[in-house]
Amino acid sequence: MTANDELLIGLVSISDRASQGVYVDQGIPALQEWFAKALRSPWRMETRLIADDQAVIESTLVELVDQAGCHLVLTTGGTGPAARDVTPEATLAIADKVLPGFGEEMRRISLNFVATAILSRQVGVVRGTALILNLPGQPKAIRETLAGVRAADGTVQVNGIFSAVPYCIDLLGGPYVETVDAVSRTFRPKSARPPDAAAQS
Repeated sequence: MTANDELLIGLVSISDRASQGVYVDQGIPALQEWFAKALRSPWRMETRLIADDQAVIESTLVELVDQAGCHLVLTTGGTGPAARDVTPEATLAIADKVLPGFGEEMRRISLNFVATAILSRQVGVVRGTALILNLPGQPKAIRETLAGVRAADGTVQVNGIFSAVPYCIDLLGGPYVETVDAVSRTFRPKSARPPDAAAQS
């Protein structure tokens, strides 16, 4: 395995109180746990715990993409309507392209669980060759957004947003990412799969 085969994920938890040590951050541990179950491919992470400050958020995202070389950056927190919720503004300010479908789908998924999901302003963007996504701040909502809606028997009713992430990373020139289907099944066109995988589908 080379460094080019390894997915580098930046995890950014955005919270005034957690960054000040008032309470223990839950966003980054929830993401670490989910990725440990969901990814079959090699991966590692860079983590940051920062305050709800637009300039700090912008500089952190730029550093993770431009200096650290992350292929995927996920933020948690700061996407609501309150005055200190500026994660979407910071994300859009450093973006090269906006991918509206991610924000739309995140809200659609979350509305299956809580009516206040309509207040969320999450966005998905591209900076350089990296995908940046704003996620909710609560661990349960993070898992639901990534994995989607499932029936009592485990059948997928609405796919989570991560189903589209590996192919997006492909298109941006990143490593080929494989997932554990039981957690998050990746969707790729047959032309984008290795010959053995395409033949099995």
